[in-house]
Amino acid sequence: MKSLAKQLFSFILPFTALVVVPLCIERNLTFRNPATWIAGLLVVLTGLFVMINCISMFIRIGKGTLAPWGPAKRLVISGFYRYVRNPMILGVLLVLAGESLALLSLNILIWAVIFFVLNTVFFMVYEEPGLEKRFGEEYKIYKRNVSRWIPRLHPYY
Repeated sequence: MKSLAKQLFSFILPFTALVVVPLCIERNLTFRNPATWIAGLLVVLTGLFVMINCISMFIRIGKGTLAPWGPAKRLVISGFYRYVRNPMILGVLLVLAGESLALLSLNILIWAVIFFVLNTVFFMVYEEPGLEKRFGEEYKIYKRNVSRWIPRLHPYY
């Protein structure tokens, strides 16, 4: 039960970034243009697919969660992680971009940029040094071969 609670609690972070903050900063939830709404929805669904895949990998392979309080016990370098080190955040950014497009919201787009910058700083200062300590040379080799943000054209390994 403790593990399930950790996993459920880890959904608070993406829910806050994707629902709570956009609702707080964008009061006008009117769909003004059917074409941009449909395009935005497709981008949101793509981002959700990436996020669900990443969450599943962390639970099944990493034996942990995405949250810092329940980190993976094993390094996850399969699935989307073979192409880019932070596909979960790219999935979140896709969802935010899709929300921005669907609602024609500059405020949500600005939030997406802020979210990206905050995560970049977090990864450089906290997460990556922590992963190097926990997973040692295996992570260092992975880090040298897979970019933080720009996906590879061919999978790693």
